[in-house]
Amino acid sequence: MTDPRRTEQVHPDYADLDTLPPDALVAALVGDQLGAVRAVQAAAPQLTAALSAALPRLERGGRLVYVGAGTSGRLGVLDATELTPTFSWPPDRAVPLIAGGERAIRQAVEGAEDDAAAGERDVQAVGVGPDDVLIVVAASGTTPYVLGAAAAGREVGALTIGLANNPGAPLLAAVACPVLLDTGPEIISGSTRLKAGTAQKIALNTLSSALMVRLGKLYGNLMVDVRATNAKLEGRARRLVQHATGAGDAAAQAALEACGGSVKTALVMLKLGIGAEEAARRLEAAGGHARRVLGEQVRGEQVRGEQDEELSSSGRLTPENLTPENLTPGNLSE
Repeated sequence: MTDPRRTEQVHPDYADLDTLPPDALVAALVGDQLGAVRAVQAAAPQLTAALSAALPRLERGGRLVYVGAGTSGRLGVLDATELTPTFSWPPDRAVPLIAGGERAIRQAVEGAEDDAAAGERDVQAVGVGPDDVLIVVAASGTTPYVLGAAAAGREVGALTIGLANNPGAPLLAAVACPVLLDTGPEIISGSTRLKAGTAQKIALNTLSSALMVRLGKLYGNLMVDVRATNAKLEGRARRLVQHATGAGDAAAQAALEACGGSVKTALVMLKLGIGAEEAARRLEAAGGHARRVLGEQVRGEQVRGEQDEELSSSGRLTPENLTPENLTPGNLSE
């Protein structure tokens, strides 16, 4: 009997995969991955709907909670973990849950994905609530652990977003925001770590990155909330400030030092000619959105405001007269 799940079916085009020479084998494996990109492109409207539904909850302080088993669970762990260094997203607001617990990140925990009650318990244990966004991921769309987690999330009023790679999968019917990533049979039959997993990675990247953009974690396409925790990232932070403001190397470095290394705060300081504390205060009042502070609102709002004219005509520091010498605590204060 044929399994109705497309991810479990035998790919019709690669019956001779094990006989291919190295160059043809690599070409076949790489080429099949293109199906992942096409699947995510087809799911763009569903991802957009998920983005729009999730954003208000995160603006109210909710969390991103990822749930999966096996490859899907590990991809959730990866996405949750990378939000902090990339966007300074609080680690307690990105919670990954994987069937079998942390041990399952590095080794298979047999039978863990078949325990629906464990999925429910894990969601309950982290206190998922109405403002949280529960992202449940399963290639098959039938994994009991993930379905149990989705049910527990719905019960407490969390927003549920489900990613699955099979049309008609139960998971897609069990969530508020279904996202079908129809990747079809794998080149290595049943190995959903291949293009099904790639599609999940692209979709998770897209959703979480889009959420961070809408939450003000970028200025243009610059990672202005990057956390500079090593020499490479410190250099990147300085270059980002220079690119955003046109300031020289020394002025950018001095601004970063004055504000504790925050790229976003430094660019507001340099663009408006204000001190670190005032820049931080304005950013907090604007919900962390640099464009709001700078009067550069999108969606037809007025570009630059009277506030900018007032600042540039006043005696305060401006980007043109900022130098390392005058970036002192006394000058950089209101």
